[in-house]
Amino acid sequence: MWFSSLVQGIKSTLKSEDTEGFFEIYVTRSCGYLWALFFKQLHIHPNVVTIVSIILGALSGYMFYYDDLSHTLWGIFLLIWANWYDCADGQLARMTGKKSLLGRILDGFAGDVWFFSIYFFISLRLTPSWGIWIWLLSAFAGFICHSKQCALADYYRNVHMFFQKGADKCELDSSEVQYRKMKALKWSKDWFEKIYLFFYARYTHSQEKMSPSCQHLLLTLKKKYGNQIPTELRQHFRVGSKPLMKYTNILTFDMRAGVLFISVLIKEPWLYMVFEVTVMNVIFFYMRSRHEKLCKEIELEAYNISVQ
Repeated sequence: MWFSSLVQGIKSTLKSEDTEGFFEIYVTRSCGYLWALFFKQLHIHPNVVTIVSIILGALSGYMFYYDDLSHTLWGIFLLIWANWYDCADGQLARMTGKKSLLGRILDGFAGDVWFFSIYFFISLRLTPSWGIWIWLLSAFAGFICHSKQCALADYYRNVHMFFQKGADKCELDSSEVQYRKMKALKWSKDWFEKIYLFFYARYTHSQEKMSPSCQHLLLTLKKKYGNQIPTELRQHFRVGSKPLMKYTNILTFDMRAGVLFISVLIKEPWLYMVFEVTVMNVIFFYMRSRHEKLCKEIELEAYNISVQ
């Protein structure tokens, strides 16, 4: 009975079961949910939890500078702990209703800080043997590959939830809207919000640039139907998009963290960066190709419906 209650509690704090895999729900999210319950009892704000996760993840990267087992295990533990808190902050926000754009931006920023620290300290560790080449590999794997993979995976999840639940139940933001909000703010009193909206608008713009067919579909549907997209189109998109959610999960945390842990345990951390550049990029381009093709199919279906 208690297990069933726990599972229902976890599922009630998820954005969507469609976008979560078995491991994410029953392992990662379970621990996050228990932490969220703990923080709720203490009346701790979700943003505070996010900031603590940033600190833990940054410390994890520092531990990977050393090649002894003790520091390696500490690094692994701290990154897992940071990820639990990263799950907990979103679940806590949905439990308490304390949601905000700043919270979402901080949540995305957290993962960037973790992996920047990891790339930096691994590169520093390998510099004596690799020289400048490890920094070049690290920069390419992190700034080019990793950042794009995570950004597009996050965007596809939100697009899926847009079709599944509607515009008011997802976090699918437009860069144009965010830029307008930013420009309307005054530097004198809203300087902090203006700065983070600037970076958030740039982030959403990068997501949009990577998904041109998706952008064309969303624009077409908005012109034809507003927010009242026909049920058959929603269902068709959901059926086609749901199998791609496993790739979005692979491209976020668990898979890359597992490879990172193996790489540092065998004292060959450069393998993690090579994995990012090769395997993860293959998955990224395959996922993107499948999703763009699906968007073109849905747009054609929308056109046929309007003709009929």
